Amino acid sequence: MKSTGIVRQLDELGRIVLPKELRENFNLGYKDALEIFVEDDKVILRKYQPGDIFDNNMADLLEYKGKKVSIETIKNLVEIAKESGYKV
Repeated sequence: MKSTGIVRQLDELGRIVLPKELRENFNLGYKDALEIFVEDDKVILRKYQPGDIFDNNMADLLEYKGKKVSIETIKNLVEIAKESGYKV
């Protein structure tokens, strides 16, 4: 892990401000969502990027009507449709 040398204090509501340089480096804009992870004694922030609506897979995503679906999910849905007797 790389140290930035930046120290911030929590305010009375438990908030911190991410320095402008970090926000720019990670392309974080106003109201962007961040995911919060905990690993041992670390809190990890990551820009939220939604995955496949069915299994949250992040690989080979297509967007359809504002939702993300992976190619693998589409293939699985086609197989399910075929097994159910639908012409695909």
